[in-house]
Amino acid sequence: MKRGAAEILKDALALPTEARAALAGSLLESLDTEVDEDAEAAWATEANCRVAELDSGTVKTIPRAYVQRRLAVR
Repeated sequence: MKRGAAEILKDALALPTEARAALAGSLLESLDTEVDEDAEAAWATEANCRVAELDSGTVKTIPRAYVQRRLAVR
């Protein structure tokens, strides 16, 4: 007997948080059919640039509460 996606999802949602996270990660990885070899380096470079901007004061952070209020207005 074949189980439907809705039934599988219901069972998955009953799992503990860590197990759900591991399952979600595995499912996402299964969608990656093409691997961009430069992606990891590109993300590391971007993260380093953003940290440098924060450290230098070039950019400022925005409080989460402010962002949430702005999103709620839309």
